[in-house]
Amino acid sequence: MTSLPAERIPVIVGVGEIVDRPKDLMDGLEPLALLEQAVRRAELDSGAKLLGDIGSLDVVNFLSWRYRDPEKLLAQRLGAHPAHCHYGPVGGESPIRFLHEAGLRIARGECEVAVVCGAEAQSTATKAERAGLTLPWTPFAHDVEEPKRGAAFQKPLAVKLGVFRPVSVYPFYEAATSAAWGQTPRQALEESGELWSHYSAVAAYSPNAWLKRHFSSDEIITPSAENRPIAWPYTKLMVANPMVNMGAALILTSLARARAAGIADVRMIYPLGGAAAEDPRDYLARDQFTASHPQNAVLQAAMDLVGGKGHAFDVIELYSCFPCVPKMARRTLGLSADIEPTVTGGLTFFGAPLNSYMTHAACAMVRRLRGGGARRGLLYGQGGFVTKHHALVLSRQAPEAPLSQETSVQAAADRSRGDVPEFVTEASGRGQVESYTVLYDRDGEVEHGVVMLRTEANARTLARVPARDRITLAALLNMDRTPVGMRGEIMMAEDGVPEWQVR
Repeated sequence: MTSLPAERIPVIVGVGEIVDRPKDLMDGLEPLALLEQAVRRAELDSGAKLLGDIGSLDVVNFLSWRYRDPEKLLAQRLGAHPAHCHYGPVGGESPIRFLHEAGLRIARGECEVAVVCGAEAQSTATKAERAGLTLPWTPFAHDVEEPKRGAAFQKPLAVKLGVFRPVSVYPFYEAATSAAWGQTPRQALEESGELWSHYSAVAAYSPNAWLKRHFSSDEIITPSAENRPIAWPYTKLMVANPMVNMGAALILTSLARARAAGIADVRMIYPLGGAAAEDPRDYLARDQFTASHPQNAVLQAAMDLVGGKGHAFDVIELYSCFPCVPKMARRTLGLSADIEPTVTGGLTFFGAPLNSYMTHAACAMVRRLRGGGARRGLLYGQGGFVTKHHALVLSRQAPEAPLSQETSVQAAADRSRGDVPEFVTEASGRGQVESYTVLYDRDGEVEHGVVMLRTEANARTLARVPARDRITLAALLNMDRTPVGMRGEIMMAEDGVPEWQVR
């Protein structure tokens, strides 16, 4: 039994989720309605009346609809007047950060009841737009600026070559890491397929999953009419699926408030601590792509909370927008390839309500820990292009030490960082492949390849491989030999873009 003051111990007491599959698009729930229902379900799950006393409300950024001050609109719907009322920036790690920060507010005595929630209605919004329908939702706030993401942080050459979206940037980590691990592209793809199959197996039995089906590794990695290639090595079944309508919420209170409300001890889950760090938002301003220094620092800090080993976690949720992220994470954690990487089902199969997937993952983790078979769980979230990282350790046992107010491990991440090469937009001579991808159109035809190169002066550049250059494309797509480290000739094309070919 902990000797800490119960007023300063945060506990998660309620979780709520909603999935909306309207038969008629006009009946589809807007994000604000999904948020409200998720929060009310979380209160119902807690078994106590808590919403009138919310002192902290964090709403995860959503992109399927635009409101003016959505956090305030939600507070009004809930009849709450939180001192901390926040609508967050874009980032897949943000739900874990908000949970951690909510716990810290309770630990500081700033509030007794906190809510973290997120929702998206991208499926309904997209289908209605394609059908030319005007949804009966809160009027779209056209005067509210869309949040910056993607191209806003990247170099013009990356944008021109089409490598400024997650689906075309993560392949650079995919190729570089697998080469560093000594894998052929075939072996790396097989590992991705097996890992993704594990995620789908969990989603298949989740009542809240969007795709309730267990896919085999071969189904996931083999291109087909229904599973088109998008950016090498990714097919449609290897990338996040944002076309969902989902909401999720968690309620935290102090241990004292939970006991006063009559909430049973077996329903309470305790945050033990966590960590955060990040890389430059311009991915080309990083030292290398064979590892993520912030990810390593964050996961090491999480392991330090449980004795320094990844095996000390009974259950884990490794962020799964693309396979390279959990593949890197499980190696840092020292876990084998046959681990159970999720309690939720993954952003492909459970569904990816954009920034809010980890809100659902946190709900799933709480339910899993409440079940009694597991004592400690790890939630690892990630945002941007392997950019922002946050981990949080949860336990069904009360903590022995206060929740640490220090969350940043940025210094540890920065100490591991090497020199960043100069980036150049014009180059000639020999260029060595640092990483690569191949982009495809919606019909599965090659648009062009993109190689990240080191020049003879060790500068970094990006170069195009035209679809007509079948010899160089064949080298990039060779399943039995990675092109990472391969040398070829750089030339400037007529449109001012570097091109690269094997010679």
